[in-house]
Amino acid sequence: MQTPSKKAGWAPRSLMLLMMVYLLLPLLATMIYAFAKEWQATILPESWTLEWFGGMFQDARFLDALWKSLYLCAISIVLSLAVMLPAVFIITVYLPRLESFMKGIVVLPYAVPGVVAAVGLIRAYSSGPMNISGTAYILIGAYFIIVLPYMYQGIRNSLLTVSAPELLNAAEMLGAGRMRAFVTVILPNIWPGVVTSTLLSFSVLFGEFVMTNMLVGGHIQTIQVYLSRRMNESGHLASAIAISYFLFILALSMILMKLGKKVNRGISE
Repeated sequence: MQTPSKKAGWAPRSLMLLMMVYLLLPLLATMIYAFAKEWQATILPESWTLEWFGGMFQDARFLDALWKSLYLCAISIVLSLAVMLPAVFIITVYLPRLESFMKGIVVLPYAVPGVVAAVGLIRAYSSGPMNISGTAYILIGAYFIIVLPYMYQGIRNSLLTVSAPELLNAAEMLGAGRMRAFVTVILPNIWPGVVTSTLLSFSVLFGEFVMTNMLVGGHIQTIQVYLSRRMNESGHLASAIAISYFLFILALSMILMKLGKKVNRGISE
């Protein structure tokens, strides 16, 4: 006799399949258009070409925009981890009364539209001794603010899931200092959550356009600014850039996940 859970098992699987088709169909159409040369009156392209990808990778502006996006996102995320990881740990374990205040601060980026935030940053940092308007410094600061909710919530959830206060107390009872307990006990247990928060933050920053374009669009060309400027030249070229962007994010995510597992095993040993 089948259990009710087995009888109802087809429904979630069917729903998941429909969601995958819904999400992947536009990506598939974009990929086909990126390889198409002639596609007007037929269901599938009449001819195929690699011309759009070749022209993209031969364009020095694309490679420069890709590199700038990478190092700006990487610096912002490393800075965010260096600040948020110890801050969230201290608040969650030692100062739980400040959690409500911390939540209010990290939710602010959701409440303020990107256009409003960009205008405020330009007004605040476009004159005086802190004149960093149009530079990478103001963009890194803006990126740091954007990823606050993702970093905070991911790290906090991981700490609560593993019962960080109890783990820390147990480690200290066995003779480990606070720093050693954090590095050898807490960090390995929350590392998957840290990696997930990092990947999500990187994806958000790598695709950020509105604030980036307003803050440094005239001085620094990131991959999204580059894509926006070249979309009017050719839809095929824009599709090739979008697919390359997606594949790059996918490959980078897989590499970071593998690296995270290796680091986790190394710390555990």
